[in-house]
Amino acid sequence: MSNLSDEEQHLLIDLAIEARRRAYAPYSNYQVGAALRTKSGRVFTGCNVENAAYPTGMCAERVAVFKAVSEGEREFEVLAVVTSNGGSPCGGCRQVLAEFGLDTLVLIADGQGHLVQETTVAGLLPGAFSPRDLQAKR
Repeated sequence: MSNLSDEEQHLLIDLAIEARRRAYAPYSNYQVGAALRTKSGRVFTGCNVENAAYPTGMCAERVAVFKAVSEGEREFEVLAVVTSNGGSPCGGCRQVLAEFGLDTLVLIADGQGHLVQETTVAGLLPGAFSPRDLQAKR
């Protein structure tokens, strides 16, 4: 599916593993790490950050996206996500990723760095609502 070399995949997964170590998840104990590579080649990492007021926490994937956007990046190439069991991004993260491109490659790995799934944002969110849906029909 991807044009990434095994080395590139492993590097992104390793960066996501490192980010996962910094997760703040005292309530769920479900640490998540993400590494997002932009089309310009920059990499932004993120970890989940929970809060006692549960809805105010933030997922690792969105942290990485928001860091990239805050630094001027808008085009993403690949996202690696690592959880203990190879869990998939939540619906909110899927929608945020869809905002920036349905063709972004998504690598999902477990805590040992084993690739569990390789897909795209479109594969994770079929029929995604996108900026195109907001354009007036003429």
